[in-house]
Amino acid sequence: MLRGSRGPLIAGAGALALVLLVVFFLVLPKMGQVSDANDELAAAEGQQGTLESQLAALEQAEAAAPEARAIIRDVERQIPPTADEPGLLLLIKNASTDTGVTLATLTPGTPTLDPATGLSTIPLAVTATGGYFQLTEFLYSIETLPRAAKVVNVALAPSGGEGITTVTNLLEMQASVVLYTSDQSAGPGSVPGPTEDAAAVAPTEGT
Repeated sequence: MLRGSRGPLIAGAGALALVLLVVFFLVLPKMGQVSDANDELAAAEGQQGTLESQLAALEQAEAAAPEARAIIRDVERQIPPTADEPGLLLLIKNASTDTGVTLATLTPGTPTLDPATGLSTIPLAVTATGGYFQLTEFLYSIETLPRAAKVVNVALAPSGGEGITTVTNLLEMQASVVLYTSDQSAGPGSVPGPTEDAAAVAPTEGT
């Protein structure tokens, strides 16, 4: 009786061992593959989200590009890449003509590099004669030129002496104006452009 009862127990143990082997060799690897696939799917979804964000940023930059280019052109117009003193003087002369002011002197100074801004400033001394409202309009015209300009100092005095002023109502104005250029080789404190090529053209010793 005891020997006969071991048969089912052995068969059951064998079946259990077979199930464990199937789980170990077939089910567990598949579960591992499923886990790896889930990790890859999560990574792909994360990468897709990143790519979608980058695409949205690029599309936004593309949409804003025309406005950005317009701003750049406007800045380059107001702060040109060269001093262009002839063009600068012409702008001031046109402003005096439009406002009825008589220019006496118009003297540009030597540009100076401002390390803080990376721009070169161009001082301009202006002496002009006109009525009070003409001169104020002239100053306003200077500060609203196509080129960026700033009036930093103004002095007014009767034109030709007080006795004459009571008859003509003319004033003489002396003003200091500052304009700008993005040319960093335009004056004292700057590094002139040709400097980098100086070694190539410098004469050797003994020549």
